[in-house]
Amino acid sequence: MKIALAQLNPTVGDLKGNLDLLRRVLERVAPENPDLVVFPEMFLTGYPPRDMLNRTWFVSATQQALAGVREISHRCRAGIIIGAITPSPQTFSRGLHNTALLFAHGKELFRQAKSLLPFYDVFDEARYFDPAPEIRLVRFQEMTLGISICEDAWNPADLSAENRKRLWGRKIYHLDPIAVQAQAGADLFINIAASPFWRGKQALRAELARAHISKHRRPFVFVNMVGANDELVFDGGSFVFDQNLKPLTVLPWFEEKVVVVDLKNTPGSEVSYQPPAEVESIYQALTLGVRDYVHKCGFKKVVLGLSGGIDSAVVCCIAVAALGKDNVFGVTMPGPFSTPGSITDSEQLARNLDIQFATIPITPIYQAYLDTLQPNFTGCQPDVTEENIQARIRGNILMALSNKFGYLVLTTGNKSELAVGYCTLYGDMSGGIAVLGDVPKTTVYELARFINREKELIPKAIIEKPPSAELRPNQKDQDTLPPYEILDGIIARYIDEELSPEEIVQQGFNPETVKWVVEQIERNEYKRRQAPPVIKVTTRAFGTGRRYPIAARFRY
Repeated sequence: MKIALAQLNPTVGDLKGNLDLLRRVLERVAPENPDLVVFPEMFLTGYPPRDMLNRTWFVSATQQALAGVREISHRCRAGIIIGAITPSPQTFSRGLHNTALLFAHGKELFRQAKSLLPFYDVFDEARYFDPAPEIRLVRFQEMTLGISICEDAWNPADLSAENRKRLWGRKIYHLDPIAVQAQAGADLFINIAASPFWRGKQALRAELARAHISKHRRPFVFVNMVGANDELVFDGGSFVFDQNLKPLTVLPWFEEKVVVVDLKNTPGSEVSYQPPAEVESIYQALTLGVRDYVHKCGFKKVVLGLSGGIDSAVVCCIAVAALGKDNVFGVTMPGPFSTPGSITDSEQLARNLDIQFATIPITPIYQAYLDTLQPNFTGCQPDVTEENIQARIRGNILMALSNKFGYLVLTTGNKSELAVGYCTLYGDMSGGIAVLGDVPKTTVYELARFINREKELIPKAIIEKPPSAELRPNQKDQDTLPPYEILDGIIARYIDEELSPEEIVQQGFNPETVKWVVEQIERNEYKRRQAPPVIKVTTRAFGTGRRYPIAARFRY
């Protein structure tokens, strides 16, 4: 059987655009005469449509789009497997299934609903869908196909305890749909997915597929979505492994690609499943995340503040990679405590990237604030209030440029700062998307070195200088924060691994430092709730996957 893997980038809600994309792909692969063309999970609606699924008129429109797929299949030699939503026939139910459908020659031959509905982290499928009432197979082109959807392949019985902890922390499903298909006589496993990226996940997907193949000795076809929708980045990396665990094809990561593979006639050259290095994957995810967020939200250009620090420099480089140098506007806004080096470093970065650049001093505006507030601040010493005023002036300037010229503002704060509240509401948190909001400070430095791997785009001085917000004389981040290696280590254990403070201390961290970091994380939930969307690259991002109360009291 010849199978075309259609690793594509749909847009949430764009039924017509997604259907047109399907049509173009079928026309493109027709000369290769595939028997089957496989599209990702929920391709017609894009993923995740979230509460759009509560709109009955939207659900009706998706059924009309499915009728369009059926009509297209009438003129197509190949069968079409596509992910979509379908009504659930159950009387007491949520009313919908997340479904894989097989069309051929103008007919719907088969449909299989998703059995395992993830409800952890960013997933909320149990809110919208009913699980499959049964798991069935379909005979097609002299093969018996076991068609499954994403999560259905993520519960092999022999998954290691370590990897199960990485996924959910515990066993949460009683069913292994792939094993059910194998026992029923499937010749070939086909899994369609909208599996979002986080670091380390690419290797884990292959491990899961190999676990199923090792146990059942059937080939495994995996077709993943690519692209970004809001905070989620889908990294592609679709593949076909034969029954002997040999990769027959592996599609690129972070880009659209359509490949036809013949299960009987494997390529002569060796194919390997080798994901990019972790820092490269994060860079590619952030670049794709920015590009799709900007374009799918209807923007063309972005604006950001260039402070002379490493965070804004990395974000600027990512924006240029995502959108092109002509669509990035960098603004340096020196204040009373800005060092000359920060200004010149920002200018050099802009020259290196050849972007539009402007200098807008804020000292006169800042002084006007102080003069206006002086009668009410009499007898008060300068503190964080005056620091926040500077940050908010800069945020207002960027928003003014956004309003005037239609640019999207990119925020530049990192996960370490966001975790402990080292950021200013309505100041440096103002913007449309937080590019580094899930990137620890130590990883920001890794990204900077990766960006400079071939030539010095980020000036060396930016990378080597001690981090500083420059909101008071001689300020350094480490005046109030632990060293970033320590801070990031505690944050990773408390947020990502969900260890208790006591367990973190047992791993060798100072008890007072752990206590301070944990208190700051808990105290600043209200800030993170008001932050722009954060592009997810770790297992536990600040976003829809983290649902913590604000008005709460729990002390360690």
